[in-house]
Amino acid sequence: MKTNAARILDELGIRYELREYEFDERDLSAETVAAKVGLAPEQVFKTLVVRGDRHGICMAVLPSSAELDLKALARLTTDRSAATVPLKEVQPLTGYVRGGVTALGAKKRFPVFADESIRRFDVISVSSGTRGTQMLLHPADYLRATAAQVGPIARPKG
Repeated sequence: MKTNAARILDELGIRYELREYEFDERDLSAETVAAKVGLAPEQVFKTLVVRGDRHGICMAVLPSSAELDLKALARLTTDRSAATVPLKEVQPLTGYVRGGVTALGAKKRFPVFADESIRRFDVISVSSGTRGTQMLLHPADYLRATAAQVGPIARPKG
C-alpha cells in the first residue's frame, strides 16, 4: 500500500522497499518491529514528536534500541528544554497514530532531528506512515528527504 511518505520518496526519486508485517496494538514497540522486518533494532528508527520551549514542535528520529536524550535534543534545537508530546496530541499534530508516525508526509512539515548513529548503516527502516508497514532505505536518502539535522540525541535504554 502506497502511503503519503512513499509517494514523497517516489517524487524525489528515492529508492526504498516497503515491508509489511503483522502488528499487535498491544505491542507497537520498535524492537518488535525490528524483529518482524528482519533488521537489528539499531537499524529500525522510531520517530518521536517533541515540543521545545522556544521553537515548538519537532520530530526526533532515533534507533529503536535507544531512548531520546531530551537535553541533547534541546541543545541541538537551541531550546532551553524539550519534552515529548502527549500521545493524545500526536495524531492531531501529525495525522499519524502511534506506531505509524513518520517525518515524511505529516500534516505539517516540522523540523527533523536524527541521531548521528543513522549514518552507521547501509539500510535503515522507518515507519511508512501506517502501522504494519516499514520503509527500508539508505540513511543519506532519508536525511535528504526529511532535511534532518544530525546530532547525538539518543542514549542507551535504562
